[in-house]
Amino acid sequence: MPAVPLPADLPAGTGAPEPTDASVIKTRLPPIRPSERWPWILPLAVTYFRMRRRVKWLVGGATFTRTRSTEPLPVLVKRHRSLLLRQLGDADMWLQRNKVINLRIAAGQLDGVVIAPGETFSFCRLVGRATAKKGYVVGMFLSGGEVRPDIGGGICQAANLLHWMALHSPLTIVERSEHSFDPFPDSGRVIPWGTGTSIFYNYIDLQLRNDTDVPYQLRIRVGETHLEGELRAAVMPAHSYHVEARQERFQQLRGVWWRSNEIWRRVIDRRTGNHVGEELLKKNRARVMYDPTVTYTDRTPGRRL
Repeated sequence: MPAVPLPADLPAGTGAPEPTDASVIKTRLPPIRPSERWPWILPLAVTYFRMRRRVKWLVGGATFTRTRSTEPLPVLVKRHRSLLLRQLGDADMWLQRNKVINLRIAAGQLDGVVIAPGETFSFCRLVGRATAKKGYVVGMFLSGGEVRPDIGGGICQAANLLHWMALHSPLTIVERSEHSFDPFPDSGRVIPWGTGTSIFYNYIDLQLRNDTDVPYQLRIRVGETHLEGELRAAVMPAHSYHVEARQERFQQLRGVWWRSNEIWRRVIDRRTGNHVGEELLKKNRARVMYDPTVTYTDRTPGRRL
Protein backbone atom coordinates (compact mmCIF):
# COMPACT_ATOMS: atom_id res chain seq x y z
CA MET A 1 0.00 0.00 0.00
CA PRO A 2 1.49 3.41 -0.92
CA ALA A 3 2.10 6.01 1.75
CA VAL A 4 -1.03 7.98 2.53
CA PRO A 5 -1.45 11.11 4.62
CA LEU A 6 -2.22 10.76 8.29
CA PRO A 7 -3.03 13.69 10.57
CA ALA A 8 0.15 13.13 12.57
CA ASP A 9 2.17 13.05 9.34
CA LEU A 10 1.52 16.67 8.42
CA PRO A 11 4.40 18.80 9.75
CA ALA A 12 3.82 22.44 10.52
CA GLY A 13 4.94 23.63 7.14
CA THR A 14 3.91 34.52 -5.54
CA GLY A 15 6.39 31.94 -6.17
CA ALA A 16 9.29 31.56 -3.87
CA PRO A 17 12.54 33.42 -4.54
CA GLU A 18 15.62 31.51 -5.49
CA PRO A 19 17.51 30.55 -2.30
CA THR A 20 20.43 32.75 -1.29
CA ASP A 21 23.23 32.22 1.21
CA ALA A 22 21.08 34.00 3.80
CA SER A 23 18.06 31.81 3.17
CA VAL A 24 19.89 28.47 3.17
CA ILE A 25 20.31 27.80 6.88
CA LYS A 26 20.98 24.82 9.10
CA THR A 27 19.00 23.66 12.08
CA ARG A 28 17.86 20.45 13.74
CA LEU A 29 16.15 17.72 11.74
CA PRO A 30 12.45 17.26 12.51
CA PRO A 31 11.40 14.02 14.23
CA ILE A 32 10.63 10.92 12.16
CA ARG A 33 6.88 10.56 11.58
CA PRO A 34 5.10 7.43 12.87
CA SER A 35 4.16 6.19 9.38
CA GLU A 36 7.83 6.34 8.34
CA ARG A 37 8.94 4.39 11.39
CA TRP A 38 6.21 1.72 11.18
CA PRO A 39 4.77 1.53 7.60
CA TRP A 40 2.67 -1.53 8.51
CA ILE A 41 0.32 0.64 10.60
CA LEU A 42 -0.97 2.56 7.56
CA PRO A 43 -3.97 0.35 6.59
CA LEU A 44 -5.11 0.16 10.21
CA ALA A 45 -4.62 3.87 10.72
CA VAL A 46 -6.61 4.79 7.59
CA THR A 47 -9.54 2.61 8.72
CA TYR A 48 -9.42 4.12 12.21
CA PHE A 49 -9.32 7.74 11.03
CA ARG A 50 -12.14 7.18 8.55
CA MET A 51 -14.36 5.65 11.22
CA ARG A 52 -13.52 8.47 13.63
CA ARG A 53 -14.45 11.07 11.01
CA ARG A 54 -17.82 9.40 10.31
CA VAL A 55 -18.60 9.52 14.02
CA LYS A 56 -17.61 13.19 14.16
CA TRP A 57 -19.91 13.95 11.21
CA LEU A 58 -22.79 12.39 13.15
CA VAL A 59 -22.22 13.84 16.61
CA GLY A 60 -19.84 16.76 16.09
CA GLY A 61 -22.55 19.40 16.12
CA ALA A 62 -21.68 21.09 12.81
CA THR A 63 -24.46 21.93 10.35
CA PHE A 64 -23.12 20.92 6.95
CA THR A 65 -24.36 22.65 3.84
CA ARG A 66 -26.36 20.66 1.31
CA THR A 67 -27.95 23.50 -0.66
CA ARG A 68 -27.01 24.15 -4.26
CA SER A 69 -28.35 26.80 -6.63
CA THR A 70 -27.83 27.32 -10.34
CA GLU A 71 -28.55 31.03 -9.86
CA PRO A 72 -25.40 32.95 -8.89
CA LEU A 73 -25.53 35.22 -5.87
CA PRO A 74 -25.27 38.87 -6.97
CA VAL A 75 -21.85 39.92 -5.57
CA LEU A 76 -18.52 38.59 -6.82
CA VAL A 77 -16.12 38.45 -3.87
CA LYS A 78 -13.18 36.63 -5.46
CA ARG A 79 -12.41 35.00 -8.80
CA HIS A 80 -9.48 32.66 -9.47
CA ARG A 81 -8.40 30.10 -12.02
CA SER A 82 -5.58 27.56 -12.17
CA LEU A 83 -3.96 25.91 -15.18
CA LEU A 84 -5.19 22.37 -15.85
CA LEU A 85 -2.15 20.97 -17.67
CA ARG A 86 1.27 22.02 -16.46
CA GLN A 87 4.62 20.29 -16.62
CA LEU A 88 5.31 19.29 -13.02
CA GLY A 89 8.73 17.78 -12.57
CA ASP A 90 8.94 14.48 -14.41
CA ALA A 91 5.28 13.54 -13.87
CA ASP A 92 3.62 11.86 -16.86
CA MET A 93 1.23 14.20 -18.68
CA TRP A 94 -1.37 11.43 -19.14
CA LEU A 95 -1.94 11.56 -15.38
CA GLN A 96 -2.73 15.26 -15.69
CA ARG A 97 -5.10 14.67 -18.61
CA ASN A 98 -6.92 12.11 -16.50
CA LYS A 99 -6.90 14.61 -13.65
CA VAL A 100 -9.08 16.87 -15.78
CA ILE A 101 -11.69 14.10 -16.04
CA ASN A 102 -11.68 13.74 -12.26
CA LEU A 103 -11.96 17.49 -11.75
CA ARG A 104 -15.04 17.65 -13.97
CA ILE A 105 -16.77 15.04 -11.82
CA ALA A 106 -15.78 16.73 -8.55
CA ALA A 107 -16.75 20.19 -9.84
CA GLY A 108 -20.19 18.80 -10.67
CA GLN A 109 -20.69 18.09 -6.95
CA LEU A 110 -19.40 21.49 -5.83
CA ASP A 111 -20.65 24.08 -8.31
CA GLY A 112 -23.40 26.29 -6.92
CA VAL A 113 -23.05 25.22 -3.28
CA VAL A 114 -24.49 27.86 -0.96
CA ILE A 115 -23.04 28.21 2.54
CA ALA A 116 -25.74 29.82 4.65
CA PRO A 117 -24.91 31.65 7.90
CA GLY A 118 -23.89 29.11 10.53
CA GLU A 119 -23.30 26.32 8.01
CA THR A 120 -20.07 24.44 7.28
CA PHE A 121 -18.81 23.40 3.87
CA SER A 122 -17.01 20.03 3.76
CA PHE A 123 -15.21 19.05 0.55
CA CYS A 124 -15.19 15.35 1.45
CA ARG A 125 -18.88 15.22 2.39
CA LEU A 126 -19.98 16.83 -0.87
CA VAL A 127 -17.58 15.14 -3.29
CA GLY A 128 -17.57 11.78 -1.51
CA ARG A 129 -15.09 9.01 -2.09
CA ALA A 130 -13.60 8.95 -5.58
CA THR A 131 -14.35 5.55 -7.13
CA ALA A 132 -14.31 4.07 -10.61
CA LYS A 133 -18.03 3.39 -10.28
CA LYS A 134 -18.62 7.16 -10.15
CA GLY A 135 -16.55 7.65 -13.30
CA TYR A 136 -13.25 8.64 -11.71
CA VAL A 137 -10.10 7.50 -13.48
CA VAL A 138 -6.46 7.00 -12.51
CA GLY A 139 -4.92 10.42 -12.07
CA MET A 140 -2.02 12.18 -10.39
CA PHE A 141 -1.88 11.40 -6.67
CA LEU A 142 0.85 12.74 -4.39
CA SER A 143 2.10 10.19 -1.89
CA GLY A 144 5.26 10.39 0.15
CA GLY A 145 6.47 13.31 -1.95
CA GLU A 146 6.17 11.39 -5.21
CA VAL A 147 3.57 11.24 -7.96
CA ARG A 148 1.64 7.96 -8.04
CA PRO A 149 -1.28 6.87 -10.21
CA ASP A 150 -4.50 6.41 -8.23
CA ILE A 151 -8.26 6.57 -8.79
CA GLY A 152 -9.51 10.12 -8.42
CA GLY A 153 -6.03 11.62 -8.40
CA GLY A 154 -5.86 15.37 -8.92
CA ILE A 155 -9.09 16.54 -7.29
CA CYS A 156 -7.10 18.37 -4.63
CA GLN A 157 -6.62 21.08 -7.28
CA ALA A 158 -10.29 21.93 -6.78
CA ALA A 159 -9.74 22.16 -3.01
CA ASN A 160 -6.69 24.38 -3.60
CA LEU A 161 -8.76 26.80 -5.66
CA LEU A 162 -11.61 26.92 -3.12
CA HIS A 163 -9.18 27.44 -0.24
CA TRP A 164 -7.41 30.30 -2.02
CA MET A 165 -10.71 32.07 -2.65
CA ALA A 166 -11.84 31.52 0.95
CA LEU A 167 -8.65 33.20 2.19
CA HIS A 168 -9.92 36.36 0.48
CA SER A 169 -13.21 36.35 2.38
CA PRO A 170 -14.59 36.41 5.94
CA LEU A 171 -15.29 32.66 5.81
CA THR A 172 -13.66 30.72 8.65
CA ILE A 173 -11.28 27.96 7.57
CA VAL A 174 -12.15 25.23 10.07
CA GLU A 175 -9.97 22.50 8.62
CA ARG A 176 -7.24 22.40 6.03
CA SER A 177 -4.14 20.21 5.63
CA GLU A 178 -1.21 20.79 3.33
CA HIS A 179 1.02 18.25 1.60
CA SER A 180 3.93 17.25 3.82
CA PHE A 181 6.36 17.45 0.88
CA ASP A 182 7.25 20.14 -1.65
CA PRO A 183 7.41 17.91 -4.74
CA PHE A 184 7.84 20.42 -7.59
CA PRO A 185 9.83 23.62 -8.22
CA ASP A 186 8.02 26.95 -8.43
CA SER A 187 8.16 27.42 -12.19
CA GLY A 188 4.81 28.81 -13.28
CA ARG A 189 3.48 29.25 -9.74
CA VAL A 190 0.97 32.10 -9.41
CA ILE A 191 -0.02 31.83 -5.72
CA PRO A 192 2.28 31.51 -2.68
CA TRP A 193 3.73 28.13 -1.82
CA GLY A 194 2.09 26.78 1.30
CA THR A 195 -1.50 27.76 0.46
CA GLY A 196 -2.40 24.43 -1.15
CA THR A 197 -4.68 21.82 0.34
CA SER A 198 -4.38 18.05 0.68
CA ILE A 199 -7.50 15.88 0.34
CA PHE A 200 -7.76 12.24 1.33
CA TYR A 201 -11.24 10.85 1.92
CA ASN A 202 -12.62 11.38 4.44
CA TYR A 203 -10.42 12.62 7.24
CA ILE A 204 -8.07 14.93 5.33
CA ASP A 205 -10.63 17.56 4.41
CA LEU A 206 -11.21 21.20 3.54
CA GLN A 207 -13.92 22.71 5.73
CA LEU A 208 -15.18 26.31 5.64
CA ARG A 209 -17.68 27.76 8.10
CA ASN A 210 -19.82 30.82 7.49
CA ASP A 211 -19.71 32.86 10.70
CA THR A 212 -21.24 35.92 9.02
CA ASP A 213 -24.90 36.80 8.55
CA VAL A 214 -24.60 36.71 4.75
CA PRO A 215 -24.91 33.63 2.46
CA TYR A 216 -21.86 32.73 0.35
CA GLN A 217 -21.77 30.63 -2.80
CA LEU A 218 -19.03 28.58 -4.49
CA ARG A 219 -18.89 28.37 -8.28
CA ILE A 220 -16.41 26.06 -9.97
CA ARG A 221 -16.08 24.70 -13.49
CA VAL A 222 -13.53 23.09 -15.79
CA GLY A 223 -12.78 25.37 -18.74
CA GLU A 224 -10.73 24.63 -21.83
CA THR A 225 -7.37 25.40 -20.23
CA HIS A 226 -8.10 26.32 -16.60
CA LEU A 227 -10.06 25.27 -13.57
CA GLU A 228 -12.20 28.34 -12.92
CA GLY A 229 -13.79 29.43 -9.67
CA GLU A 230 -15.80 32.23 -8.14
CA LEU A 231 -16.75 33.02 -4.56
CA ARG A 232 -19.99 34.99 -4.49
CA ALA A 233 -22.11 36.54 -1.74
CA ALA A 234 -25.48 38.17 -1.20
CA VAL A 235 -23.79 41.38 0.02
CA MET A 236 -20.29 42.75 -0.53
CA PRO A 237 -18.16 42.20 2.62
CA ALA A 238 -16.76 45.25 4.37
CA HIS A 239 -13.14 44.20 3.88
CA SER A 240 -10.93 42.87 1.12
CA TYR A 241 -7.82 40.75 1.74
CA HIS A 242 -4.30 40.40 0.39
CA VAL A 243 -2.50 37.09 1.04
CA GLU A 244 1.29 36.85 0.82
CA ALA A 245 4.23 34.66 1.81
CA ARG A 246 6.96 35.91 4.14
CA GLN A 247 10.12 34.47 5.67
CA GLU A 248 10.71 32.13 2.72
CA ARG A 249 13.50 29.70 3.56
CA PHE A 250 15.28 26.70 2.06
CA GLN A 251 17.15 24.72 4.72
CA GLN A 252 19.66 21.94 4.14
CA LEU A 253 19.76 19.50 7.04
CA ARG A 254 22.21 16.61 6.77
CA GLY A 255 21.88 16.54 3.01
CA VAL A 256 18.07 16.90 2.97
CA TRP A 257 16.42 20.12 1.77
CA TRP A 258 13.50 21.62 3.69
CA ARG A 259 11.32 24.58 2.85
CA SER A 260 9.46 26.88 5.19
CA ASN A 261 7.53 30.13 5.08
CA GLU A 262 4.78 32.09 6.76
CA ILE A 263 1.45 32.96 5.14
CA TRP A 264 0.10 36.37 6.14
CA ARG A 265 -3.15 38.11 5.32
CA ARG A 266 -3.59 41.89 5.21
CA VAL A 267 -7.07 43.29 5.81
CA ILE A 268 -8.20 46.34 3.80
CA ASP A 269 -11.27 48.51 4.34
CA ARG A 270 -13.18 48.48 1.07
CA ARG A 271 -14.72 51.91 1.68
CA THR A 272 -11.53 53.83 2.47
CA GLY A 273 -8.85 51.56 1.00
CA ASN A 274 -6.96 51.76 4.30
CA HIS A 275 -4.96 48.86 5.72
CA VAL A 276 -6.77 48.01 8.97
CA GLY A 277 -4.93 44.90 10.15
CA GLU A 278 -2.98 41.76 9.35
CA GLU A 279 -2.77 38.22 10.70
CA LEU A 280 -0.45 35.25 10.52
CA LEU A 281 -2.45 32.41 8.95
CA LYS A 282 0.04 29.56 8.82
CA LYS A 283 3.63 28.53 9.33
CA ASN A 284 4.59 25.92 6.72
CA ARG A 285 7.43 23.41 6.68
CA ALA A 286 7.93 20.61 4.15
CA ARG A 287 10.64 18.37 2.76
CA VAL A 288 11.81 19.42 -0.69
CA MET A 289 11.88 16.68 -3.36
CA TYR A 290 13.91 18.61 -5.95
CA ASP A 291 17.19 20.52 -5.90
CA PRO A 292 16.31 24.16 -5.06
CA THR A 293 19.69 25.39 -6.28
CA VAL A 294 18.79 24.47 -9.88
CA THR A 295 16.84 26.86 -12.11
CA TYR A 296 13.73 25.23 -13.60
CA THR A 297 11.34 26.08 -16.43
CA ASP A 298 7.83 24.86 -17.25
CA ARG A 299 9.19 22.55 -19.94
CA THR A 300 12.28 21.31 -18.10
CA PRO A 301 11.74 18.80 -15.29
CA GLY A 302 15.16 19.51 -13.81
CA ARG A 303 17.05 17.30 -11.41
CA ARG A 304 15.07 15.61 -8.64
CA LEU A 305 16.72 14.55 -5.40
